[in-house]
Amino acid sequence: MRRVWSGSPEQGKPICRSTQFSPASGKRSLNRGNTTAETHIIPRNKGSRKRLMPYRPKRPCSHPGCPNLTYGRFCPLHEQQETLRYNRFQRDPETSERYGKDWRRIRKAYLSDHPFCEVCRKEGKATVATMVHHIRPLREGGTNDEENLMALCKACHSRLHAQRGDRWHDR
Repeated sequence: MRRVWSGSPEQGKPICRSTQFSPASGKRSLNRGNTTAETHIIPRNKGSRKRLMPYRPKRPCSHPGCPNLTYGRFCPLHEQQETLRYNRFQRDPETSERYGKDWRRIRKAYLSDHPFCEVCRKEGKATVATMVHHIRPLREGGTNDEENLMALCKACHSRLHAQRGDRWHDR
């Protein structure tokens, strides 16, 4: 399903319509409410037709006996249970204490003040930050002060920890 906007902001009436792709004909039909308009081809480049890639197929939930299909590892019901199990039995208790309610509040405030990844901004890219990184880790004596925090996107955060070697080290 793809949305097509017609109208203009100057008119004050942008209208959203959805389109349906037919793989057999390579054409798209335009849906207007309950009725379907004529089928038409959406050109991309000089005579070529734009074809949408399908979503990857869903897979069964990894929880034993669960028949639900999901795009991730677990369905939403078992995702929450798996997170609780991980935090209770596999995560270091000291880590759980350091990253409690206070940390979530600090993280939320810092991301609202620094919405873009600081590493990507230095490279001239504008990537939305989704993680807050401690420049000096808490277990090495770092603090939650703003001078010790850094807003990062997931890719930069993973790269930083991989370079440090502290994420996947032997315990």
